[in-house]
Amino acid sequence: MTTAAFRQARDFLLAHRADYATAYAGFRWPELDHFNWALDWFDAVLAQGEAGARPALRIVGDGACVLSFAELSARSNRVANGLRALGVRRGARILLMLGNVAPLWEVMLAAMKLGAVVVPATTLLTATDLAERVARAGAGFVIATASDAAKLAAVDPAVRRIAVGGAAAGCTEYAALLTGAADFVADAPTAPDEPMLLYFTSGTTARPKLVLHSHRSYPVGHLSTMYWLGLQPGDLHLNVSSPGWAKHAWSCFFAPWNAGACVFIANQPRFNAPALLDAITENRVTTLCAPPTVWRMLIQENLTSWKTSLREVTGAGEPLNPEVIDQVQAAWGLVIRDGYGQTETTAQIGNPPGQKVKPGSMGRPLPGYTIRLLDTDERDAAEGAVCIPLHPRPAALMRGYQNDQGSIDAIEGEVYRTGDVAARDAEGYLTYVGRGDDIFKASDYRISPFELESVLIEHPAVAEAAVVPAPDALRAAIPKAYIALAAGHTADAATAHSIFRHLRARLAPYKRVRRLEFADLPKTISGKIRRVELRRAEEARSARAAGEFREEDFPDLTQQG
Repeated sequence: MTTAAFRQARDFLLAHRADYATAYAGFRWPELDHFNWALDWFDAVLAQGEAGARPALRIVGDGACVLSFAELSARSNRVANGLRALGVRRGARILLMLGNVAPLWEVMLAAMKLGAVVVPATTLLTATDLAERVARAGAGFVIATASDAAKLAAVDPAVRRIAVGGAAAGCTEYAALLTGAADFVADAPTAPDEPMLLYFTSGTTARPKLVLHSHRSYPVGHLSTMYWLGLQPGDLHLNVSSPGWAKHAWSCFFAPWNAGACVFIANQPRFNAPALLDAITENRVTTLCAPPTVWRMLIQENLTSWKTSLREVTGAGEPLNPEVIDQVQAAWGLVIRDGYGQTETTAQIGNPPGQKVKPGSMGRPLPGYTIRLLDTDERDAAEGAVCIPLHPRPAALMRGYQNDQGSIDAIEGEVYRTGDVAARDAEGYLTYVGRGDDIFKASDYRISPFELESVLIEHPAVAEAAVVPAPDALRAAIPKAYIALAAGHTADAATAHSIFRHLRARLAPYKRVRRLEFADLPKTISGKIRRVELRRAEEARSARAAGEFREEDFPDLTQQG
């Protein structure tokens, strides 16, 4: 019954993939009395019959492989039995620190079948980071590559270690887990709200939080993500995202397999835009999702040189600058459809296929979500804090944040607050204004860093930019830009002058960037810009920064008013 309810909801969205009005009005989160997505959907539906022989995972480059749904079902059963033999029980926590290799998908499925909780972690963690995360998450097991085994030295010795890709001292070899039976029997039915995933947030503004998701919130919740991405059965879907972050589970696991699509991975020792475009073309990838940083790198190439099979292109992680969207559309005739969500949720807002896409807008609320914009007086407004009503509570919302004592802080009140600010137009389209923490006032005007950054990136010398307030005796604060230059451009006065001229032609006087500095932008290990670090640097600065350029340095500009 639960599988039928899930399938009915999924099929409804597939049937109305280009009819937003019908999909939004008619979709309801399925009611489930028990549900284990790995057993009740992946094994029971995707891995059965002729469909089971279709490819589910294709990796090219390091760790190359092609595995069908049936093969992944059997292999994850073996891993589940192997983990059970090591003492993994329902509720046990497994920190998973792997790159894009097949065991990552096998362990995710296996842990789900066991009722264990996976704590995804990026391979970029240091030994100290890893030990802290194991302790904060309460993990009793760690799975990592043999080459990363040295990082485990700082982890509590009581934590069981499993090494992928060879032998490592003090570790069980992953290969041993695959020698067990290919049939798996669960110890009990899985309640939909049992814990399943524990994610660390990216920490753009503060210490990373721990986000707890359930067997309902992510597998079922990512029906909205499937709809936004425009995925269909048989698609070959590439999501450029590193393991360890929620977006990887969004688009490399749940959303494509909800649709019955194949996950495609192009592993590279180091990011190489032409090689990625070659892989997309040669393997006939049909759907692509990438963060703004990757899209900005891709448009540095002559995209018209690659004749792809792409049908859908999307961007997520941070708002996508209109300039990037325009260049991809000019080259491929495809519009990058922006979307919005968080580690705490699935895709909340987006531009699904077949709908009008407004430049700069992240779209409309996706099926299953109601979005309110609240002003400082808690009233609905055309611009305000992005909030999700909790009555009824969407299936896709996290259970809550895990605190340092190991318990879960419930979400209280009438709404869940995302921490972001957006504006809604007359047609219901939402435009991102900025993080509530990032918006500031200059000369008593509200400034959206994202708006100014979007104008900056239109300049050919600018690869990426971050705008923060710089203290000013007259205006209290003025916009300052930190700029990472595109290849072939020099961090000198001539480049600064050109950028200031570009800004003056496109921004109202009160919005103009008055100072700029060329720098490598500080980022989280997930690749998001940490504006909080730049703000702190400006607040602590008592004198002009070395290498800082100011608009008043150029008389020909200031004479224009």
